[in-house]
Amino acid sequence: MKTTGIRLVAVTEANRAPVAALRLAPEQMDFVASNTDSLEEAQTDEDARPRVVIAEDRVVGFLMYEAPEDDDEARIYRFMIDRDWQGRGYGKAALREVLEEIQGLGHVRYISICYEPENEAARQLYRGAGFVEQGLDEDGEMIADLVLPASAG
Repeated sequence: MKTTGIRLVAVTEANRAPVAALRLAPEQMDFVASNTDSLEEAQTDEDARPRVVIAEDRVVGFLMYEAPEDDDEARIYRFMIDRDWQGRGYGKAALREVLEEIQGLGHVRYISICYEPENEAARQLYRGAGFVEQGLDEDGEMIADLVLPASAG
């Protein structure tokens, strides 16, 4: 299926409820914090950049990252596609979109992402995008890093 229709938009009052209603498959529930918790966190964390994943005018996923102006590293720390929309390439397309958005900020040289080591789908997705596993963090999550190409400027 073509995934050219994927776009990321900021969370607004109008799309907040559909984001909160997104669901993972039961076996994925332990892999990522709830979107409701993430949305609440974003309201108090000035560095959080929550994004709604839209495909064909439908809310199909959610992600959140931070890219503080005073740091050359961005961190994607929430990323999910609704269980009904998985397996269609939306995760790969959304990851590509967020990487472009982060690179477009201009000050980021590295992007890190964390995931549960047993989440094989996440491992394959991130590896396919060029992320390299660095080892486990203090919470037992795998850390993977991506070095962005140097800008031509």
